[in-house]
Amino acid sequence: MLSRISSLIFGLLLLIAATTAPAARAQGINIVRDAEIEDIIRAMATPLFKVAGLDSTSIKIFLVNDRNLNAFVADGLKLFINTGLLMKAASPEQVIGVIAHETGHMAGGHLSRFGKAVNRGGATALIGAILGGAAALSTGRGDVGGAIALAGQHLATREFLTFTRTQEASADQAALRFLDVTGQSAAGLLEFLNTLGNQELLISENQDPYVRTHPLTSDRVETIANHLKQPGVGMNGASPEMRAMFERMQAKLIGYFDPPQLSLRRYPPTDVSVAGRYARAFAYAKAADVAKAVAEVEGLLSTQPDDPFFLELKSQILFESGNVKDAISPMRRAVGVRPNETLFLQELGRMLIEFQDPAALDEAIQNLERAIAQDRDSATAWRYLGIAYGRKEDIGRSSLALGEYALLIGEHSQARFHSGRALKLFSRGSREWLHAEDIQNAAKKKEK
Repeated sequence: MLSRISSLIFGLLLLIAATTAPAARAQGINIVRDAEIEDIIRAMATPLFKVAGLDSTSIKIFLVNDRNLNAFVADGLKLFINTGLLMKAASPEQVIGVIAHETGHMAGGHLSRFGKAVNRGGATALIGAILGGAAALSTGRGDVGGAIALAGQHLATREFLTFTRTQEASADQAALRFLDVTGQSAAGLLEFLNTLGNQELLISENQDPYVRTHPLTSDRVETIANHLKQPGVGMNGASPEMRAMFERMQAKLIGYFDPPQLSLRRYPPTDVSVAGRYARAFAYAKAADVAKAVAEVEGLLSTQPDDPFFLELKSQILFESGNVKDAISPMRRAVGVRPNETLFLQELGRMLIEFQDPAALDEAIQNLERAIAQDRDSATAWRYLGIAYGRKEDIGRSSLALGEYALLIGEHSQARFHSGRALKLFSRGSREWLHAEDIQNAAKKKEK
């Protein structure tokens, strides 16, 4: 129900489970998924990645549910950005400046030492979940609740993610070069560093993590300020299109994460902008005022009827309010606009299952299998696929899907149980039998 929306999966922002041990799950980094926000961050980052000589398709972007001001890179090709940084940033240029700086760390190979550090064992091995590649896997389960941790965040930032002043200066120089080549101003990066400078006066406990992990010096600020005075350097601010995307992103995050009264104070009904309506739709949904939430989304769709994210939001508001039947149509339309979006496909599959109509199960399975074809590490899609096959009384394929789900979330004994059942139901040597054997072997290997 929408009254419990802050603790449930809202579809757009899916909590992600981890493959870490139970002891590591008690604290740490909480990852969320959102297709629109990931797209916007990637749009900001891709030009920088390209001029840095990095393969942008190989870099994974993670959104961290944390109100602190922070961003960091890990394992060379993983960019983590806190929701707090995106919500507090005064402009898209500030976010782009931070991404340029983090790209400098990636291009400079400043993370190569982490691999050896992880192997030292003991508590430091917890960070292996972040560095390992398969750390975060979406579950889509409402009962997951508030957070499933990847690793102890304080340990991670203090021991692994702290850069030297030399590395910081090097990343700054690289960031300036990347911004210049892409024709963008470094003013946003300077503004961000000035914000950090103000935080250095606070005691350590009150500082945002970025201050502690990215040492700031007056020389760094002066270098960037002097660079901006040089003729011919990038002076272009964000494009109107990028600014509009940034405003939508902030509105979505504020509407979703802030208490409704705060969101409505920042975006009052007199604000008829796209961002204003977007934020209020989330705020009203969070306050369980379905009629007002739907009205705001309808206002957005009246001018942009094929916007997949507005369609997704309408669908989720209806679904979480218990109106499953009416939620399916806008979700189908969203999938029609973005047919390869894993999150859309698995949400449509979930809704078709919840519709409780046997005739809808084949369509649910089709969408979930398409989601898995896009992302085999989507635990959410595997779980719903197992449920759909189970309701069709196809126990063998249900067991295969649930075995994959259990393997991805680290429940190795359950993975062996489900795959063991599948081994008994399929002919030896068949494709399904070989699939079940692969799950068995992988679960046994991970248990060791």
